[in-house]
Amino acid sequence: MTHETALHVGIDVSLARLDAVILPTGEAISVENTPAGILSLVGLLSEAGDAALVVMEATGGLERDCAVALVAAGLPVAVVNPRQVRDYARATGVLAKTDRIDAAVLARFGAAVQPEVRSLLSQDEHEFRAWVRRRNQVVEMAATEKRRLAFEKVAAVRASIQAHIELLSKESREIERLLLASVKVHPSWRYRAELLESVPGVGAITALTILAELPELGALSEKQVAALVGVAPMNRDSGRYRGRRQIAGGRRRVRNTLFMAAGTAMLRNPVIRAFRSRLDERGKCRKVARTACMRKLLIILTAIVRTNTTWAGPNIAPLRAHP
Repeated sequence: MTHETALHVGIDVSLARLDAVILPTGEAISVENTPAGILSLVGLLSEAGDAALVVMEATGGLERDCAVALVAAGLPVAVVNPRQVRDYARATGVLAKTDRIDAAVLARFGAAVQPEVRSLLSQDEHEFRAWVRRRNQVVEMAATEKRRLAFEKVAAVRASIQAHIELLSKESREIERLLLASVKVHPSWRYRAELLESVPGVGAITALTILAELPELGALSEKQVAALVGVAPMNRDSGRYRGRRQIAGGRRRVRNTLFMAAGTAMLRNPVIRAFRSRLDERGKCRKVARTACMRKLLIILTAIVRTNTTWAGPNIAPLRAHP
């Protein structure tokens, strides 16, 4: 294999193994998903030639160690959404599924789609995101237990559920204290959190979630960040048919947080409140109006972070976003 050929590499990640396929040669490499195996894979890929792109799926963190090692070796790495890759495989007629086939699909996906290479999270950012997600899990478990409590009639079982709710609530508060302490010791995080919380409707939990789940905020355009989060309306038109615009995909955790924040902002934020009033006057249904307010709030936050300017009323908010 010559070093003059730009290569596209797909790596299928599992708990035990890393399976890589190199295009255009079709060479396959399989190593253990261990520090020694990752080191071996990085060496083999570095020797193979100049990689145009290495593509991996986001697999709940299993891919992180390998991705970090590849980036440290100077290889361009894109960690992509598994749903996009599955859609690409079906579109190209690949229905069979093995580790090697999945790796080959990833390589072809990289060559055809050219997904964007983005910087990886630092170790501190990775741990911060993990704790934010853990808090969300604890809150969701508490909500589930509260629903069970509402229907449970056996006193002893109710007591057990109530004890679990109290335990989960305590853990949630402890995680929040840990997260807030982490923000205080990182000046850049603290500064960005202060910018976000200056916007009426955005509280500490919303700011923490955005810090963890949307580090690109401020570096992307309004349209790009709306699409990334999944609050950009998608057309559903074909021929004479004109369908209702709908949101799809995106970062669910950020979107859920914006849903809650938008509810508060519609009451307390003068820009969002006025925007909601205009939507009501135009006869928009509640769901459409809430989604539009989420997008408007996200655009305001984008402007706040991009300009490094705390909230100063309606003048800080770009007013071009309309459903």
